Amino acid sequence: MELLQGRIRDYAWGSRTAIAELQGRPVPSNGPEAELWLGAHPGAPGTVQRDGRPVSLTELLVAEPGHWLGERLVGRFGTRLPFLLKVLAADSPLSLQAHPDAEQARAGHAADVGRVNYVDPYHKPELLVALSEFDALCGFRDPGESAAAIAAFGVPALEPVVAALRAGPAGLREAVRLLLSWPRAERAGLVAAVLAADDGPAPADAELVRTLAAGYPDDPGVVVALLLHHVRLAPGEGIWMPAGNLHAYLRGTGVEIMAASDNVLRGGLTAKRVDVDELVRVLRFEVLTEPVLRPETVAPGVLTWPVPVEDFALHRVEVAAGSPGARLTLPGPRVVLCRAGKLTVDDGVGVVTLGAGQAAVGTAAGGPLTLGGDGEAFVATCGLR
Repeated sequence: MELLQGRIRDYAWGSRTAIAELQGRPVPSNGPEAELWLGAHPGAPGTVQRDGRPVSLTELLVAEPGHWLGERLVGRFGTRLPFLLKVLAADSPLSLQAHPDAEQARAGHAADVGRVNYVDPYHKPELLVALSEFDALCGFRDPGESAAAIAAFGVPALEPVVAALRAGPAGLREAVRLLLSWPRAERAGLVAAVLAADDGPAPADAELVRTLAAGYPDDPGVVVALLLHHVRLAPGEGIWMPAGNLHAYLRGTGVEIMAASDNVLRGGLTAKRVDVDELVRVLRFEVLTEPVLRPETVAPGVLTWPVPVEDFALHRVEVAAGSPGARLTLPGPRVVLCRAGKLTVDDGVGVVTLGAGQAAVGTAAGGPLTLGGDGEAFVATCGLR
């Protein structure tokens, strides 16, 4: 193992406290800090030290793929790290969005000459585990519930949307298309009419609309949000977003792991481009029956959140002072983030000591991981078994 220096992304929705506090830096930070990237994604690759200078992890993977990734990963994913580990810290809502599946990404990238929707040929399933209380919209709820929620606002212009939803799951596609295709000149009036409802709506729905409209007063995504599950995760709970699920993170801090891709199709709550036709083509218009993913214990002090992909797996490890520590037999390469305390991480090739907010990376050549000390860590690996 060796120290990995991550990169912070300064998107406007980011927190000025969460990542700085994690890393023990002064708060507030000079500007928003939205995500700490720990991986080899070309958009912001982490670095390791070589001869006293930082070297991009992406560069090392290309130069020594067999050493870093192993033959099995190279055969499956090529000379790239298939996952990206992040700390995500949101002070305001991210856009409504969905991601293509692997086949859609490959075909879309090949056909999208201008790289408008598909910037790479990879899918982007995501798992987020809450570190703090975390608010999110994720997956379609029962369309009958959505119809009742929207009808309660008493906006006549929304009656066609309500009628579509009352047709059941088959009407979800039409409801989404109606809302996202709302005439641009009438969008501010639609949101204003929804905000004007002073009785009837459920308090939670009314609060959600007010929160979203404060930042996006002319965006029909404010109403699209009522079609989705609104969840409030407790620390340790997760949400799993496979391809085609519409979602948005609203507020909170979490550890996120995803397939390393930039393919995002937006559906509102954004000033960026929304391609309604392509989004509707990619979305899965089905009810997500259980949006919250709870961890499973796989060994004393070791939790995981099982997901059905080969690109990544995530474990949380807690060790206490004086204990024998934890030993994990996980496929390499591995990225380890210390969330709290002070830990030693040993893969049989190298030993590093991590404090809160620090990270380490190890190659496929390493053996089982041994974690000691007193603290908590998240371990990211590929999902191949």
